[in-house]
Amino acid sequence: MSAPTPHPWTGLNATRARSFDAAAAEYAANRPSYPPALLDAIEELAGRPLTGARVADVGAGTGIATALLHARGADVLAVEPGEGMAAQFRRTLPDVPVVRGDGNALPLATASTDLITYAQSWHWTEPARAVPEALRVLRPGGALALWWNTDANDVAWIAEQGRRIARHFDIDIAAEQRAAGTRADLADPSGRLHFHRREIRWTRTVLLDTHLANLASHSIFLVSPASHSSTFFTKERAHLLETFPDGVVEETYDVNLLVATRPET
Repeated sequence: MSAPTPHPWTGLNATRARSFDAAAAEYAANRPSYPPALLDAIEELAGRPLTGARVADVGAGTGIATALLHARGADVLAVEPGEGMAAQFRRTLPDVPVVRGDGNALPLATASTDLITYAQSWHWTEPARAVPEALRVLRPGGALALWWNTDANDVAWIAEQGRRIARHFDIDIAAEQRAAGTRADLADPSGRLHFHRREIRWTRTVLLDTHLANLASHSIFLVSPASHSSTFFTKERAHLLETFPDGVVEETYDVNLLVATRPET
């Protein structure tokens, strides 16, 4: 069986997509959640309340977004391709059903959902396959919502950290973020969906160790040799202590949200 083709518009690949399974517990413990304003915006742009809505949360991971949707009153079914992530999901949300699968071939019945959500996960799909699948599974008038927490690079220390990561791993983080979260034409190159976009800024305050563990749960670190990542974190801790000498970090995020509604007919 040939290796999967890297994603055509972000350069991300199957190796990075699979890397989360081995770090599911760390992902659950340290990744940021999402602000209440995000759920408000989803309801507004989808044109219906989440309470009572039949929702498929695809690429659900450890259940960070699923938990928020469930708490809002949605009837959520999680879809997760990774064995390790799904196992962590079941430990975190034992009362919410989760099935194995991915957005390129949803294990869901036609016209069975009011809302399909992808929190931090659409960029692991192939839009040429995932868009038709979403349209198949959505009921008429249903909506597809995609969102990403992205670093607020107008905050000086965050921009500086991004440059250090880019140099150490020889990647263009800003380009990956732009491709993943801000352009509707890249989310659906076919143009079949008309996305409305919102950006929501929020912050969280965490211990320095939590911030570094959050970074460590990202795929670029997970697929790198341990020694290479360890060298980065040793230096990064020293950099951050210059900015946050009390060891408490204020992370700032921009949630990029895209919502498209399936036509009634």
